[in-house]
Amino acid sequence: MKLTGNTIFITGGTSGIGRALAQALHERGNRVIISGRRRALLDEVTAAHPGMAAIQLDITDPASIAQAAETIRRDFPETNVLLNNAGIMPFDDAAGEIDDVMAQGLLTTNLLGPIRMTSALIEHLKTKSDATILYTSSVLAFVPLATNAIYSATKAALHSYTLSQRFQLCNTSVKVQEIAPPWVDTDLIYRSGDPRAMPLGDFIEQTMLALASDDPEILVDAVKPLRDNPGAQEHALVTAFNQSVADNPIPVAV
Repeated sequence: MKLTGNTIFITGGTSGIGRALAQALHERGNRVIISGRRRALLDEVTAAHPGMAAIQLDITDPASIAQAAETIRRDFPETNVLLNNAGIMPFDDAAGEIDDVMAQGLLTTNLLGPIRMTSALIEHLKTKSDATILYTSSVLAFVPLATNAIYSATKAALHSYTLSQRFQLCNTSVKVQEIAPPWVDTDLIYRSGDPRAMPLGDFIEQTMLALASDDPEILVDAVKPLRDNPGAQEHALVTAFNQSVADNPIPVAV
């Protein structure tokens, strides 16, 4: 995608990767509109970046999505980029009883949320001569993390949906790109400074360079070995990956 001259709507833009991407895109002269549930955080981010706008949005609520889309079409009709970034990452245990409320919340936020948000804006985006839909998935879409089985499954499903949507839109002005981050040191899990987590600044720098291309997948170097999931040998890869994490558990906030 082009990195300047856009009007960009970002879900989940008040923290972590979403906030950092909003800042980076804003600094390049794009008109950036962030969204999130909490008005105080929206106000904090926009106050820190004059010219940035905000729309309150609950990505789990279809009515809230419809209202946000209406606001965009009315107040920001030049919007040509949608970045579906909102997501949550609770731990679970696939070897035990799953909390159904947690599972439904994950599916609604991480999968139905971006599908619904895109659906609400897709016809608007088709009217633009140069439009892009971006999805933030995860390296876990390709190699699941056993301690976050449902989260990994939502990202795998989002990756699959992205592939289908890209094909369906191939003869339109709308491009579809997928950002698949590695473990980045943000508050999605716990900001810990763990050396295995990629510093947020490094991730944003590499991602912005990759976004300047028309590549369907936006991958930093750390992701590429795991993205090349070796087909029929994936069971060995997934087992080795998860054993390495089990041997050195991810820290959890207390």
